[in-house]
Amino acid sequence: MEAATILVVDDEQSIVDLVVGYLAREGFEVHAANDGIAALAMARELRPQLVILDLMLPGMDGIEVCRRLQQEIPTYIMMLTARSEEIDKVIGLSVGADDYMTKPFSPRELVARVKAILRRSRHLPEWSGAPQTLLYGSLTIYPDRREVWRDGVLLELTPREFDLLHALARKPGYVFSREELLRQVWGHDFAGIDRVVDVHVGVLRRKLEEDGALIQTVRGVGYKFVTKQ
Repeated sequence: MEAATILVVDDEQSIVDLVVGYLAREGFEVHAANDGIAALAMARELRPQLVILDLMLPGMDGIEVCRRLQQEIPTYIMMLTARSEEIDKVIGLSVGADDYMTKPFSPRELVARVKAILRRSRHLPEWSGAPQTLLYGSLTIYPDRREVWRDGVLLELTPREFDLLHALARKPGYVFSREELLRQVWGHDFAGIDRVVDVHVGVLRRKLEEDGALIQTVRGVGYKFVTKQ
């Protein structure tokens, strides 16, 4: 299998060298940028499967880079930053980041999280067997193409949002706990962030518009997908 391409974006060269070194030893194709504008240009050219993105960048901050990446490129994004406040993490996740690590960090944990994210990507597909198209009213989910259409319009979902919707829709009526969704969709726990599932569900509901009601909250437990609103 072709090695996944990863773009590391940080204005601290020592961090870049550390992350690039660890990932390269794991066999990934790794590239680096030191500011937001350069990162966007490189991402457009390289089309990486994963971008490891610092929040505080010169020229264009990580939040804006994240927004633009999600508009242009179907890639996974890991935020890597010294800012540890939960509100910063929630903002990062709400604009499309898939994971969030704070500095200082364990390089081995970072590598483990990278592998977990890529297991969910197109290059390391999670779903086994022949994918089945899911039809729910005006909503059509194509697992093989990783596309969701609503009333004939293709929805712009991030890779993580697609994985979350697909996990729920594959088992309508089943109540998923937040911990189950973290394991199935993220592949690991988010230390210190108990709102990651809630944030992603909220964004996903807004993108689904009226069909967002198909994802129901089960108080004190988690979420379930229903076939009738």
